Amino acid sequence: MADNIDHDRLFKELISIFFVDFIALFFPSILEYLDTNSINFLDKEIFTDVTQGEKYESDLVAQVKFRGEQSFFLVHIEAQSTARSGFNRRMFNYFARFDEKFAFPIYPIVIFSYDSPQKAAINQYEVSFPDFKVLEFNYQVIQLNRLNWRDFLNQNNPVASALMAKMKIDKLDRPKVKAECLRLLVTLKLDPARMQLISGFVDTYLTLNQAEELQFQSEIREFTQTEQEDVMQITTSWMRQGIEQGIEQGIEQGIEGLVLRQLRRKFGVIDHRLENQIRALKVDQLEALGEALLEFTTVDDLERWLATNS
Repeated sequence: MADNIDHDRLFKELISIFFVDFIALFFPSILEYLDTNSINFLDKEIFTDVTQGEKYESDLVAQVKFRGEQSFFLVHIEAQSTARSGFNRRMFNYFARFDEKFAFPIYPIVIFSYDSPQKAAINQYEVSFPDFKVLEFNYQVIQLNRLNWRDFLNQNNPVASALMAKMKIDKLDRPKVKAECLRLLVTLKLDPARMQLISGFVDTYLTLNQAEELQFQSEIREFTQTEQEDVMQITTSWMRQGIEQGIEQGIEQGIEGLVLRQLRRKFGVIDHRLENQIRALKVDQLEALGEALLEFTTVDDLERWLATNS
């Protein structure tokens, strides 16, 4: 995984926009007493660890009401992309300072998204003596690398469609998981902005090599016709974004590669003669081909398009 991915931003954005869906997926019992119309995200809190001399920002804090009451509680969610020693103590420090500032009950949750280690993460902080336990602070843990993506295939939930991409996945299953993430996503019929957020999340964490992309395309062919068309619209939007970035950077070869990748997804290996014709196209022609290929059903369609437009 590339080091320049802003994991915290991706997870905060996902969870804040789909907060109720996140709670429903992992902690449905909370919805029995949470007023879903009362959710208010608080400004991030910055705390200084006096022992370490470091500053930390809390990730996500929602102030919500108990259903049918006028009293509030906080849901504090931390997203962690790395395993760090002493994190349990930091969670307690957050809890203590939120308690001091707001005097509301606090429901603490951590979502661990790192790939390793896979051993169960610590979910409490204790202070005890041989004869007396002073403190036992517990928090909920979602450790994605210990969850099986197959258990979430039939969840009618947008958060499931995103987070399957970060669950425990065998290397050979990566193309299948990506396809299933998108299949679930298109069945949810979200608005374009939310659809783009989740599809971008999936593409970030399941970037495939050429061989995997061929398998990905094979998986998509097993979907219903409607699902195939909807998923192809998503993958084409990725390509268009890549084209725009390539244009901004003045890299025509990047555009060629994206178009060729889409064609290989559709038809498998492309004849060298056709590939050379595509590489000879100008930027605006490549953009046009990127849109036209959605309608291609055979390589003959590609040949006819090139004969007319190149």
